[in-house]
Amino acid sequence: MNKVYQNSKAALDGIVRDGMLLAVGGFGLCGVPEELILALRDWGVRELTIASNNAGVDGAALGLLLASRQIKKMISSYVGENVEFERQFLAGEIEVEFCPQGTLAERLRAGGAGIPGFYTRTGIGTIIAEGKEHKEFDGKTYILERGIQADLALVKAWKADTQGNLIYRRTARNFNPNAATCGKITVAEVEHLVEPGELDPDEIHTPGIFVHRIVHVPNPLKRIEKKTTREG
Repeated sequence: MNKVYQNSKAALDGIVRDGMLLAVGGFGLCGVPEELILALRDWGVRELTIASNNAGVDGAALGLLLASRQIKKMISSYVGENVEFERQFLAGEIEVEFCPQGTLAERLRAGGAGIPGFYTRTGIGTIIAEGKEHKEFDGKTYILERGIQADLALVKAWKADTQGNLIYRRTARNFNPNAATCGKITVAEVEHLVEPGELDPDEIHTPGIFVHRIVHVPNPLKRIEKKTTREG
């Protein structure tokens, strides 16, 4: 089975549609599948719900889909770097489900593990808990959070083999592994592509059984979200 596609647009051919729920990896601008997001924009699908730690920045990453008005709802932890997101949110043009960062990671992981829901104390006494089931365990109150099973997951890996075994590098390992497992279909954008057997099995973070399609992007643009310099 050939999992390697010629380009990002081809990698999404036949699997994207309006109204999908997507899980998108990345942490800030680190480990973001930017070429796949560009391809998603070019396919023109709309009314998307996207579960992602953040909403990109203006003019980059998921910020491109916000600008093209393709996102109906965001399930996110941190969205403070995107002016267009703020404008749409305040104007009531986009639905937002704020989710604590650890809870979002666990919702993705749980969805990938076939766990429909779990209880957590995070969010108790805040608007996060409103409308959710509360349950007592050992004298403490917990709220029920649902696992996320996405129609499509888009992830970014540092290295992969052609069978889809993935290795992430440093900060890019935050949300990508969980996103990769919770997608009914998972497409991976990778920097370094090698043949089967060239990866040390002990270093593989996402087994190839979870990955359906791969696109090789050998020279990605590595953006700096906030550039801080120090006087001489």
